[in-house]
Amino acid sequence: MKKLILAGICMALGVVLSTTFIPVGPARIFPFQHMINVLLAVLVGSRYAVGAAFGTSCLRNILALGSPLAFPGSMIGAWLSSVLYKRYNAIWAATLGEAIGTGLIGAIVSYPVANFLLGKPLSLLTLIISFFMSSVAGACIGFAVLQILFRRNILHKEA
Repeated sequence: MKKLILAGICMALGVVLSTTFIPVGPARIFPFQHMINVLLAVLVGSRYAVGAAFGTSCLRNILALGSPLAFPGSMIGAWLSSVLYKRYNAIWAATLGEAIGTGLIGAIVSYPVANFLLGKPLSLLTLIISFFMSSVAGACIGFAVLQILFRRNILHKEA
């Protein structure tokens, strides 16, 4: 029950924070879904992390705060982040999983969807760069938050 509650709170947080962006040069990145993916991967595991990513993407699309490209990116990132954390039992692994899962694999999977929805050809490199910038920034924020929580003994790592 605790995992479900935490995933629900993070879904709500993901929707609320989806309007916040960080300017990076001419681009705007929205890193907070990626931060939440890393947090949930470490705290509750793959089922809840992927479920929360799906739920957040649904709510963001219903409320016109996101795009359909959020589905493959966030869900693949949450899954790979969880898998790598479980395999290596290290926060850096969850961070790397989110960056690779969303930034590279999610962008590649989103490429045909983006071209279909936009109705004009889009460069795969453009999609990878934008996904990668956002996911790396968010994963690093998640890494920092988890490091602070563990070092202050607010959370305890299971061995």
